Amino acid sequence: MVQERSVIKVADNSGAKYIRVFRVLGGSRKRYARLGEIVIASVQNAEPRKQVKKKDIVKCLVVRTSHPIARADGTRVRFDENAVVLIDEKKQPRATRIFGPIPREIKERGFDSIFSLAEEIV
Repeated sequence: MVQERSVIKVADNSGAKYIRVFRVLGGSRKRYARLGEIVIASVQNAEPRKQVKKKDIVKCLVVRTSHPIARADGTRVRFDENAVVLIDEKKQPRATRIFGPIPREIKERGFDSIFSLAEEIV
């Protein structure tokens, strides 16, 4: 689970390396973002000469959490780190590649374009 002021790794090649969450979308009292939810964040660290710069305000989709995800068959999936992918206003990825594993729950939430860019599906 991701909350406000969390510093999270970016799992794509948009140029941002780390972001700091400052709003979890989904209601005024929503405290935590789970897998497949959107957050608004500020870029804390970025690569030079890329499309995303430091201090940019971006929308991100949470694609990995260290909090376990329960599946219908009774299994649980947990990742070593929290990670996000930067998206635009149309909920399309801003990058052309996504690094690391992506759970199949992302496709069930309607983010097919991000799911198709992933190199590993869990």
